[in-house]
Amino acid sequence: MSTTDLAAVIVTIVCLAVVVVLVLAVQALVRTLRELRRTVDELRSNTLPMVDDLHSTVNRASDELDRVDGVIDRAERVTATADVASRLAYRAFAPGVIRAMSVLAGAGRAGRVIARPRRRSGAIEVRRTHRSTPRGELR
Repeated sequence: MSTTDLAAVIVTIVCLAVVVVLVLAVQALVRTLRELRRTVDELRSNTLPMVDDLHSTVNRASDELDRVDGVIDRAERVTATADVASRLAYRAFAPGVIRAMSVLAGAGRAGRVIARPRRRSGAIEVRRTHRSTPRGELR
């Protein structure tokens, strides 16, 4: 056997070893791809119903938000109407109520003055002297 024959045998054995390693790697890759395909199918079968549920939940939430928005709009209109009515009522009734309160306060004060007993025993009397000319005038 010559060196060329020996080199050819060694190259053949190395090529066969490389082919065997590559075949084993391809088999492992095929096994991994099958498992990945099963996992993807399982995920798809589990997530599609969840996505449908999520879609219907989002639609319901959107409908509820629209309804709440309408309620808020109506509440704002009612608030504005009540504010205007309150201002009108204040302008209409405030002057009359203020007058009535002042009349009642005056009547109460007058009632207290009338009901108060007069003290004459200890009161100081002031007498006026009669003059022929009032003060401040020259004769």
